[in-house]
Amino acid sequence: MPGQNRAARALEGVRVLDLSRVLAGPWATQLLADLGAEVIKIERPGTGDDTRGWGPPWFTAPDGSREAAYFTCANRGKRSLAVDIGTPEGAALVASLADEADVLVENFKVGGLARYGLDQATLRARNPRLIYCSISGFGQDGPYASLPGYDFIVQAMGGLMSLTGEPDGQPMKAGVALTDILTGLYACNGILAALHQRESTGLGQWVETSLLDVQIASLANQAAAYLAEGRDPPRHGNAHPSIVPYQAFATSTRTIALAVGNDAQFRQLCVLLEREDLSRDPNLVTNAGRVANRDRLIPALEEEFLRRSAAEWLDALRAAGIPAGPVNAMGDVFADPHVQARGVRRVMQHRALGELPGVACPVRLSASAPRDDLGPPVLDEHGDALRADGWAGVSPRG
Repeated sequence: MPGQNRAARALEGVRVLDLSRVLAGPWATQLLADLGAEVIKIERPGTGDDTRGWGPPWFTAPDGSREAAYFTCANRGKRSLAVDIGTPEGAALVASLADEADVLVENFKVGGLARYGLDQATLRARNPRLIYCSISGFGQDGPYASLPGYDFIVQAMGGLMSLTGEPDGQPMKAGVALTDILTGLYACNGILAALHQRESTGLGQWVETSLLDVQIASLANQAAAYLAEGRDPPRHGNAHPSIVPYQAFATSTRTIALAVGNDAQFRQLCVLLEREDLSRDPNLVTNAGRVANRDRLIPALEEEFLRRSAAEWLDALRAAGIPAGPVNAMGDVFADPHVQARGVRRVMQHRALGELPGVACPVRLSASAPRDDLGPPVLDEHGDALRADGWAGVSPRG
């Protein structure tokens, strides 16, 4: 959104101290940075965030230095300070930054920061306005609290893998670390709620969430299905457990995704397929009937879709108002004219790499445009200024 200035950003003036690493915590703090907050990322000297080493693939600078693509996806717009919190000096520096911060985000093992005097009770006693957000694998209490939490393990333990994959195949994880991403978004929502409440109370609070809690909450209709019937929902591959037809179909050229959401759309689909007999079948007239008879209906539809190309089907389906789309590879996604028109691919500025491609913040605010053109920091890029002047050493975002 051109024409917006720095003062218009929604979280202008909010100071965030980011002690998290890998994905869930950095995803939350990156969104806060996009919305205008000043974010200082605390990193280990020498190695930094774990994901700085999670390559290939890499972005490589002209001087041969490189940055892992993984790291760049979750750390734009932040300042980097390398500090060893295991030393008294390092812990004192972080505590002094927390004294002036509005928000602190951490994902250390439960209780791990207490030994450094950086736990929520200590820091909130020093700064009662501080909103302290703890992200963990399994929560701050319970039998699993001390276990390390990784997205893949929690997708398994939280039920998502049991729902993903072909019916006769292995349970599968999602192709992206969705549990981490969703946890970051839930954490960010909790932080924003606490910031809002602080306006009336003057006090911060402890915001806590975990990958397992978020994963189970995000099961949505599948969790409700289990609670309603008391049985484990089966895997349906690309099909939907409660809507038919709602799945991928092969055509003569490539696979397409089809989502027939109501009975009127099904009747229109049968007209396009020249199979009105299916729409007249009393067992297929309603969605409930189609779900009960999917084993008979789907093979008939699969046969029809193979008769024409994906382009032909997509033109016809869209003209009829039936939701459908191609199953795109990543190159197809970024070449899509609609994606290009929306400006989803962005160019960020990076100190070593120069122009760095990335993905735009998906939140669009009409009066307070997000800032997503500043790339992630080089390790300790802002360390000298922060060690000398604290928050005063954070330069304006421009």
